[in-house]
Amino acid sequence: MPGLTGRFSTVVKAKINKLLDKAEDPGETLEYSYQKQIELLQNVKKGLADVVTAKKRLQLQSQKLEQQVVKLDTQARQALAAGQEDLARAALERKTFAQNELQSLDSQVAGLEQQQQQMVDSEAKLRTKIDQFRTKKEVIKAQYSAAEAQVRISEAATGVGEEMADVGLAMQRAVDKTENMRARASAVEELERAGSFDDITALGDGQDDIDRQLSQLTSATEVDSELAKMKAELGQGSGAPAELGAGGDAAAGPAPAATETPTKEDSA
Repeated sequence: MPGLTGRFSTVVKAKINKLLDKAEDPGETLEYSYQKQIELLQNVKKGLADVVTAKKRLQLQSQKLEQQVVKLDTQARQALAAGQEDLARAALERKTFAQNELQSLDSQVAGLEQQQQQMVDSEAKLRTKIDQFRTKKEVIKAQYSAAEAQVRISEAATGVGEEMADVGLAMQRAVDKTENMRARASAVEELERAGSFDDITALGDGQDDIDRQLSQLTSATEVDSELAKMKAELGQGSGAPAELGAGGDAAAGPAPAATETPTKEDSA
């Protein structure tokens, strides 16, 4: 089962990949990639703006600490001049704390400035890459459009394209139907000249030309046979009339009397 499952998964992935490859438009893919790079550039710009904003906030805080250091130093001097050493010490302690905070802020500002510079460099490189990609994208799209147009022209000229193949099949079917119709018309015309359609609308005995010719041939044969028979009967001699009379044919009437041949004695 594991082997069968793996094979099934491979076949499904292959089918899906084939469908995706067929449906994929290089122009749309390039445009999508270009939009993604534009979004990445926008994110870099947004990140750069955030870094600059954080740096500005730290710089403002640093300026406040610097002012506070100067103020605490002045207050310590004034307290010491007034003989208030404890107050002067407290002011100096605050001054020291503010200076330490100021050093930390300066270090953070320096780190943000370094990060800002790196992001600026990255943004410039990404912008250059996007500009190059945009130019290459337009070139590839133009080449693909030209190649696609050339393929369509070639398929139309050679008739190997799907659309032209359908047109060719339709044309061939039309030619075949036309030839069949012409052949049928020629056949009908030939049969009409031969008289095969004479009895189609006739109200006679329902016989066609062939039936009538066969009937005439049969009748002629019967007449010829009867005539030959009669000739044979008449050629049999004196017995023929008696046989004819014995036939009982009422329509024929009485047989004629036979004449005797005179002998030599009668002549004398």
